[in-house]
Amino acid sequence: MKHHISPAIRLTIALLILTAVIYPLVVAGIAKLAPGGGAGETVSVNGKVVGYANIGQKFTEDRYFNSRPSAVEYNAAGSAGSNKGPSNPDYLKQVQARIDTFLVHNPGVQKSEIPAELVTASGSGLDPDLSPAAAKIQMARIARVRGIPAERLDQLVDEHTKAPLLGLFGPETVNVLKLNVALDAMK
Repeated sequence: MKHHISPAIRLTIALLILTAVIYPLVVAGIAKLAPGGGAGETVSVNGKVVGYANIGQKFTEDRYFNSRPSAVEYNAAGSAGSNKGPSNPDYLKQVQARIDTFLVHNPGVQKSEIPAELVTASGSGLDPDLSPAAAKIQMARIARVRGIPAERLDQLVDEHTKAPLLGLFGPETVNVLKLNVALDAMK
């Protein structure tokens, strides 16, 4: 029995050092190479931080590209989905209300044209990105409200479209905060 305890204790100590010390230091070191040095990528306007590029924010004014809905009201401390399934009557009522609101603010758009991410929250409730299609379906409203040609908005969305990771992993995305900051910067 004694000859089993000593190796078990040594293995436990070795794994503790590996998983509680070495691994976190390696991950923290890699994070320092990411935008924002591992603390998140901030977006600034005139030297003032207006938000984090990796955390969704609420944009509902007609003059801006709307964000994806959030089940946690964009509270990063409470990141979570709604936990309601697609057959839940409360969830369906909430999605229908979002569809109705979207159609009121975007006349000329048909219900079948609305990308799902504009009326459903993400799993974290904090998704900062939309698909290019979800951004472009909002262009007519923004062009009308701001008096900007739709072609210029289309170009702006294309400029802010991020390709999939390594060209393979995930869909194309548009960061809503960065897009809206660029929209405000347009003359």
